[in-house]
Amino acid sequence: MLLTRRAALAALPLLARPARAQGAWPTQPVRVIVPYTPGGASDIAARLIAEKLTPLWGQPVLVENRTGANGIVGTDAVAKAAPDGHTLGFVSVNHAVNAALYTTPFDTLRDVSVLTQIYSVPLLLVTRPDFPARSVAELAALVKAKPGEITFAGTGGAVHLAAEMFAHRAGAAMTHVPYRGSTAAHPDLMGGRVDLMFDTLPAVLGHVQTGKLRAIATTAAQRLPLLPELPTVAEGGFAGFEASTWGAIIGPAGLPGPVAAKIAADAAAQLQQASVRERMAALGATPVGSGPEAAQSFVRAEVEKWQAVVTQAGIEKQ
Repeated sequence: MLLTRRAALAALPLLARPARAQGAWPTQPVRVIVPYTPGGASDIAARLIAEKLTPLWGQPVLVENRTGANGIVGTDAVAKAAPDGHTLGFVSVNHAVNAALYTTPFDTLRDVSVLTQIYSVPLLLVTRPDFPARSVAELAALVKAKPGEITFAGTGGAVHLAAEMFAHRAGAAMTHVPYRGSTAAHPDLMGGRVDLMFDTLPAVLGHVQTGKLRAIATTAAQRLPLLPELPTVAEGGFAGFEASTWGAIIGPAGLPGPVAAKIAADAAAQLQQASVRERMAALGATPVGSGPEAAQSFVRAEVEKWQAVVTQAGIEKQ
């Protein structure tokens, strides 16, 4: 009887302690792999969300940049991690584009779980100020009148493939001039050495506002509040034309449903905070915060869209 009483007394502190339920997540620090260099939109957004989730989850949420092969190296590390929710990733539209352009060491749709889309950033179709086409319709007519003569700057990803998609819809080829980054292309675009490009809103907005570049249209589904007079490409006669960059949280395939749902819900909840929305706005991003099913469906549609563009453009998979 004495031993039983002592055991009961010893158990009291454990009963009083607000311990996690057995099997609760997370039970250790959570690592978020960003497969791109520091300072980009994906990296900034990942660190912003991680900072908010650390106190909520009661574990450090640590961001790690693991670059290489247009994001494939870091994403592969996520795909091959244990499916326990303690290794996540933060990817961009390159995640879907890579599936179309490259042979990856993982299956984009089978080996990776997309948990939530965090944001979307539209592209702008821009030219130099003296470029003869001043609208989508005029540009399409010019491309058809001069097949292969109109040049566009491309840096890989949606920035490149949006132009290929436009050329296909216009019915004539344009010539791709490759650049390592969009900022490297801007001087040549302003100087007339290349005719046009599709680039992200924050990358070219300053040049548009100062008159160094002229915006013809946005690739968003709707007109942008920031540029309400700027029509969409769809309004210019290309129904359904839409392209954007975006950010999403991923994990390895096979994550337990409750863990995947919690990650998505908790991350989406942070997007309602004013400080987070203000930071997103500074990046030219629109917060999304979708659930796992919607996010996975979105990425599947993106893979199919860009695969079709690559096939139509005759780009050989590497």
